[in-house]
Amino acid sequence: MSRLETFIDRMVSQRACIDHAAALTQTLTGPVFELGLGNGRTFHHIRETLPERDIFVFERAVASNPDSTPEDHQLILGDVHETLPAALNRFGPNAALIHADLGGHNLAKNDAFARALSPLIEPLLAVGGVMVSSDRMYFDNLTEIALPSEAVAGRCFMYRRDKS
Repeated sequence: MSRLETFIDRMVSQRACIDHAAALTQTLTGPVFELGLGNGRTFHHIRETLPERDIFVFERAVASNPDSTPEDHQLILGDVHETLPAALNRFGPNAALIHADLGGHNLAKNDAFARALSPLIEPLLAVGGVMVSSDRMYFDNLTEIALPSEAVAGRCFMYRRDKS
């Protein structure tokens, strides 16, 4: 499979999973967290899909397209190893939807990063909340759920908190 095909599968899967997670969490009132802004494509999609929701973006430094840049009050800047625990103090376990696309091209490095971040992400999710990730995550109390039919297996992963 070409790198272009892999990229297309990832983009199609991200959109399908974000849309599915939005539908699954429509009755929840908590915020949406976007972990990693990049050029802002998924933030822009989430903003268009969930215009009534509070969306907060965690990023080290903003380098996004101007049309896809969050407002200052939506940005939580810094290292996620520090900003995620601070977010738990600020928001509590109330996130309805968390999307993370933090990895790069080194799969071993991505996996190590996912293992380090999983325990920081898990306590942020509300009961009934959904986590969408471009990488497999390692949660103790979240259940991996089926992807929507439009998503390509292995290009996105979804998890839900079923109980507190």
